[in-house]
Amino acid sequence: MTSHATMPTRPDDAPRSRRAGVGAALAGLSIVALVGCGGTTVSGVPEAGSSSRPSTATSSAPSTSATSTSATPTTGATPGSGSLAALTIDPSVFPSTYQAVVLPPQAVAQASQDLDGIASGASVDPAGCKPEQRGTDADSTSLVVGTDPADRATISVELARVTTSLEDRKALWEQCSEVTATSNGVETMVSTELVPPPPIGADDTLALRRIVSSGGQAGDVTQSMLSLIAQVDDVRITATYMSFGELDPDAATLDQLFTAAVQKVKAGG
Repeated sequence: MTSHATMPTRPDDAPRSRRAGVGAALAGLSIVALVGCGGTTVSGVPEAGSSSRPSTATSSAPSTSATSTSATPTTGATPGSGSLAALTIDPSVFPSTYQAVVLPPQAVAQASQDLDGIASGASVDPAGCKPEQRGTDADSTSLVVGTDPADRATISVELARVTTSLEDRKALWEQCSEVTATSNGVETMVSTELVPPPPIGADDTLALRRIVSSGGQAGDVTQSMLSLIAQVDDVRITATYMSFGELDPDAATLDQLFTAAVQKVKAGG
């Protein structure tokens, strides 16, 4: 699989405390999904898939297989027409290495902020670089998260109903490639780099690499993310691999789950 975005390997001796701060919610799933910087606990029973984990590919926006570009909606179905719950991939689709769970609606908002790297109440510089607000009802945003306990890394698949195009988001991310966010006295640096998106049958696609660095009482924390994004009608599909430190992303599994998510939305559930 062709590599487009490179992330350096995390040092083996990185202290655990430096990987357990901001966003610990998305990296500590076992029998529960942990969401939010405050350590909120959300009950959920993960379901492991039966397939084994592919070998870790180099960090990239991976090239999706040709079959994904030809996926067509089921006869009579309208892409994105079902409820987001019906359009969300099942946790069993995740390889067995990842313990996956669908987050309940009350946990989605905080988890989405962790993926953005910017809290909703934070002040940002440059001004105007705040992330897009998600809706609060159950059919506005859905999120399924799988965790690899060995690496303390996650793959999250988010569906959101939106009123903006991916072209609009691309323009914003280009203008906001370096953002400083301040919340509760803690300063966070968010660096976003657009990388070549994978080919897949959707209205539009994007891919980005994001580094979130913050400091606090527990010391500096770094989150590394690789996100694949597609839009089908008014549904935006975002699959994100997130690790603490500088771990190479599991690009093959990310691509597999992104493809499955896009195909399910196109099929209308």
